[in-house]
Amino acid sequence: MVKVYAIDGVTPVVNPTAFVHPTASLIGDVVIGPECYVGPGASIRADFGRFEMGPGSNFQDNCTAHGFSGEDIIIGENCNIGHGAVIHGAVLQDRVLVGMNAVVMDGVVLHDDVLVAALAFVPAAMEVPPGVIAAGTPAKILRELTDEEKQWKVAGNRDYHNLTMRCHATLNEVEALTELDSPHPRLKMQGSKPLYKTREDT
Repeated sequence: MVKVYAIDGVTPVVNPTAFVHPTASLIGDVVIGPECYVGPGASIRADFGRFEMGPGSNFQDNCTAHGFSGEDIIIGENCNIGHGAVIHGAVLQDRVLVGMNAVVMDGVVLHDDVLVAALAFVPAAMEVPPGVIAAGTPAKILRELTDEEKQWKVAGNRDYHNLTMRCHATLNEVEALTELDSPHPRLKMQGSKPLYKTREDT
């Protein structure tokens, strides 16, 4: 059962086509749109302002969202928020990718098709223009995304669309086996590859 909490009479809203993992926590003025994915251990605290996630976006394992009083957190359509990232009072437009363990601070605006590298720190009030990579601590704009990188982002988002449907269809809590079956079933996946492998193939 997902941990959903109302505060001051405001209850989270989750579209029925979205998937929220049972270990995630949603508090207050949360709006999760259609076909979104919220991963294990994610914490979305909308107890000071609204958190809104647009259609097809994902907020992966152990991500955190929060903000100061009256500041909304907006995540647009088809965004990928990587494992362990922190979004604090920021606005993300469409098709944004925030890498693993990156931190995006208050007043930041990430325009369409931005890629924030893993472990980056995007400082308060920074505005990142469309279609670029931002990386480092503090983050700096490195260059424009290549067509290959844009396609890779889209493929990764498609994987999470598919995962949302798979979770609705087949995810269930079970007891672990004590030994391998013979033969033991394996997952048969044909999703996207890590970016470095995509580059090796071209």
